[in-house]
This record gives sequence, C-alpha cells and structure tokens, in this order.
Amino acid sequence: MTGGPWSISAPLRAAIAGARRIVVFTGAGMSAESGVPTFRGSDGIWKKFKPEELASFSAFMKNPGLVWEWYEHRRVLMASVTPNPGHRAVADMEKHLPGVTVVTQNIDDLHRRAGSSAVIELHGNINRNYCTGCGKYAPEVPPAGPGKAPACPACGGLIRPDVVWFGEDLPEDEWNSAVAASRAADLFLAVGTSGVVFPAASLPEIAHKAGAYVAEINTGPGGFPGSADELIEGKAGEVLPAVAAYLASLHHNGTGI
Repeated sequence: MTGGPWSISAPLRAAIAGARRIVVFTGAGMSAESGVPTFRGSDGIWKKFKPEELASFSAFMKNPGLVWEWYEHRRVLMASVTPNPGHRAVADMEKHLPGVTVVTQNIDDLHRRAGSSAVIELHGNINRNYCTGCGKYAPEVPPAGPGKAPACPACGGLIRPDVVWFGEDLPEDEWNSAVAASRAADLFLAVGTSGVVFPAASLPEIAHKAGAYVAEINTGPGGFPGSADELIEGKAGEVLPAVAAYLASLHHNGTGI
C-alpha cells in the first residue's frame, strides 16, 4: 500500500469484509508510538545496557537488586505513557467483530488499557510478579531494602517480574493459544514487529499457511517477506484507525459482517 493510511488496498478491504476472526500481532514498534523505548531500535534501551546484564534469570540471581531496580524504573516509565491511536483502534475493532484477538510481544499492558479484552501476552506483563521459590503470584509486593529484590511473604524466595527473559521459554498456555488463534484467523495483521524474535515470529507463517490474509504494518522494511500478502508502510497509529473505520463502515452498512 502506498500513499496515506486511508488508501486501504482492494485485497485488504476484501479480507476485512470477509473476516470472521482477526488476529492483531503486535511488537515493540506498536508501543514505541506511545513513547515506550524499543529493544532493538536505534534509540532502544539496549544501547545503554546489555540484555544479558538485566534481562536473564542468571543476571537476576547474580544481582537481584540491580535487575529489580531496572524493572521498577521501566514500570514507572510505562505507567507514564498512554495507549496510542493504534491501540485504541484495535479495541474499537472488537466492538464490531467479536472475533478479534490481540497477540502481543509487548509487556506494557497498553492493549488492555486501551480496552481490548482478548489479549494473549507472549512475553508476560511488567505489572505482574511472582516468586522464584514457590511460584505464587505476588499481587502486592513487599518493600525491598536498597539494592535488594523483594522477598516472598510465603516462602522467602525472591520475587521477580512476570516477564520472559532471554533464555526462557514462552508460557505454554499463551503460546498454544496464540498458535490456535493464528490458525483460525481469516485476517492476520502483523504490526510493528521486527520478525527476528522466535518462536513468536513464526505466527504470521502459521496464519498464512492456514489460509489467512496476512498484512504487515511497519514503518520500515517488512520482516515477513515469505508470509505477508501485503506490506503497509506506515505508523500503526495511522493505519489501524483506517482499518477499524472500514470495519465499522461495513458494520453500519450491514455488509460483510
């Protein structure tokens, strides 16, 4: 697609009109438009820190206070940003088509805050924590002393963020749900994702092989050349509202839904 975000291609219009199930698969580029730093962009947070120093279980066990402090900093940062028009557009799509599922690699909770109800979080959620000892979730985290991570009230184990660190597997239930949603999708929108983080990056191919129309929305070169039927070069906050508006127009006109 070329031109403005209103220039939805004929194949995409047809895919939207015929869709009963839509998957919106989002990566760091989606949240970057809200001001959340990306992991891999030129202005990303990993220019200042090495991932293995702050986002691995071994790093946490070696220096739990440092890692906890970093994630507390990130929580404050993410709480200060708000969902952008792309997030809100995805939530609006759900009003007109119940079969809209969000599969996200982001941990910032912005999709839920925008109003989406069917959200699969592949890499966890920075607002949740659990104990490394007994595995219990910690909805309320006890205070930690300077340079320390909080301790579990139940067993005394270290409490960590409920996010997937480097070297860890994706949560099995979420991954299986994401694969099932991708296989069932009629339309699959890959938004702001680099296509280099596996196994998440395999979802567009899974959807494509199952018969979905796959459209990639990105500000740069596409990350799924073998799976995407269409590359839409533009910002999520501009393109997704146009997709949502077209879906809404079909609903109001009584066609395609």
